[in-house]
Amino acid sequence: MTAQKAAPSTLRIAVAQLNPTVGDIAGNLAKAREARADAARQGADLLLFTELFISGYPPEDLVLKPAFLKACLQAVERLAADTGDEGPGVVIGFPRQAGALRHNSIAVLDGGKIVAIRDKVDLPNYGEFDEKRVFDAGAMPGPVNFRGVRVGIPICEDIWGDLGVCETLKESGAEILLSPNGSPYYRGKVDVRHQVVLKQVIETGLPMIYANQLGGQDELVFDGASFAFNADKSLAFQMSQFEEAVAISEWRRGEDGWVSSNGLNSRIPESDEADYRACMLGLRDYVNKNGFKNVVLGLSGGIDSAICTALAVDALGEERVRTVMLPYRYTSQESLKDAEACAKALGCRYDTVAIEEPVEGFLSALSDAFEGTESGITEENLQSRTRGTILMAISNKFGSMVVTTGNKSEMSVGYATLYGDMNGGFNPIKDLYKMQVYALSRWRNGAVPPGALGPSGEVIPQNIIDKAPSAELRPNQTDQDSLPPYPVLDDILECLVEKEMSTEEIVARGHDEPTVHRVEHLLYIAEYKRRQSAPGVKITKKNFGRDRRYPITNRFRDRG
Repeated sequence: MTAQKAAPSTLRIAVAQLNPTVGDIAGNLAKAREARADAARQGADLLLFTELFISGYPPEDLVLKPAFLKACLQAVERLAADTGDEGPGVVIGFPRQAGALRHNSIAVLDGGKIVAIRDKVDLPNYGEFDEKRVFDAGAMPGPVNFRGVRVGIPICEDIWGDLGVCETLKESGAEILLSPNGSPYYRGKVDVRHQVVLKQVIETGLPMIYANQLGGQDELVFDGASFAFNADKSLAFQMSQFEEAVAISEWRRGEDGWVSSNGLNSRIPESDEADYRACMLGLRDYVNKNGFKNVVLGLSGGIDSAICTALAVDALGEERVRTVMLPYRYTSQESLKDAEACAKALGCRYDTVAIEEPVEGFLSALSDAFEGTESGITEENLQSRTRGTILMAISNKFGSMVVTTGNKSEMSVGYATLYGDMNGGFNPIKDLYKMQVYALSRWRNGAVPPGALGPSGEVIPQNIIDKAPSAELRPNQTDQDSLPPYPVLDDILECLVEKEMSTEEIVARGHDEPTVHRVEHLLYIAEYKRRQSAPGVKITKKNFGRDRRYPITNRFRDRG
């Protein structure tokens, strides 16, 4: 009779906080193999990957394609075969077909085979999540016996929701909880995750390891910041934010269960730094994962194009960034000087393409059609549309992606020209209000974020930050000719967009009632523009697009 192997007293668990690419199954498998080799060198017993790692997250409607699901399963089987050596076992996420059902699943791999599969129970269907459309809910899971340790594996929303997945795992004998996640960034999200995990730790009395994906995927940025809490609510380890890593923690079995101490304790950046790094990572991954060699953008001498240039240089390097000043008769010498100084400080290419001739050509061509009308916004927008056309021509000729530079304040109220300054492939500041743009610009002038390829020092000239913002489409124009002061506008917009407050509540905060109603009206009528805008990094809890889905045709106005 064979003696039963004693349960281990220690367990070395590695977390793979990596940057997969949606749809790149072969590339993601290669990343997984490299991470396992790294974990083996560190002496890991078990390696925990993030949610749907093999497919990349979120795969959206790719999971409706049987060939895609088949390829994901084959990749998991190949990785399982690797575990026939003496190295660590693996927990890895993948989408799977189970008869007529599709699941968001994890596989536990050890001894050269798939030893267990568990399916996500709680499918999120809010904000940026739409999993009920493509996945079927799994059954309540039991723990997995991994080398004598009963491991519970709740998948992402299974720890966020109220279905009792963690309690079920506890009741069925789980000793420790490992949670693979795909949790996108928004400001302050790390604290939110800590509270979610602490709630489950308190309710179950079990320690939990939280592994989170890293990298940009379209509008979403996954910021990593993986961590673990002991059963006594102490922080066992904290991994870095916005950086790839394979980190190991040692867990020891004591009288009160599994405990880890002296783990990694990485610094979590403050909000301005975190927002900047999210924008930088989102832009870098969008450009690189979509195969663009470089980018081009209009550099006007204003704050928005300046910070976008800084982000582009930080994300891609100065040699991959081309800026173009597109002056017209209303472009001030101050703007010309500021734009050139910004490009010089960042070390990127700076060209000038005057638009006087093409604008006058358009006006001449339209003179008969416009005869008898007053010159106004239409003629101003021709300047913007000419600039957009030139930038798109450069994009077409040289394969450079156009970086769009409109902030959330402008996108909210339609203070941007469709087929003009809204042209482009990606907008790194789309979810930053104007005052946040100023705050991040000041921060960047005083710091260089980790991983940035740009220079230190003042990269956004102080005059750009100090001067009154202007589109310079007519003489002596400023943004405040058409809009409330940005501190006022941004507060009203945040109340309307992020907080869904009534206009009555916003007025009670001290805002002028006609101004509040006007901003609300502008917000609603600009929806058609936003539907045609470039994607951009999600920074707030409610960005335009995935999070906020208002109808274009909409006559509702909140008048109490």
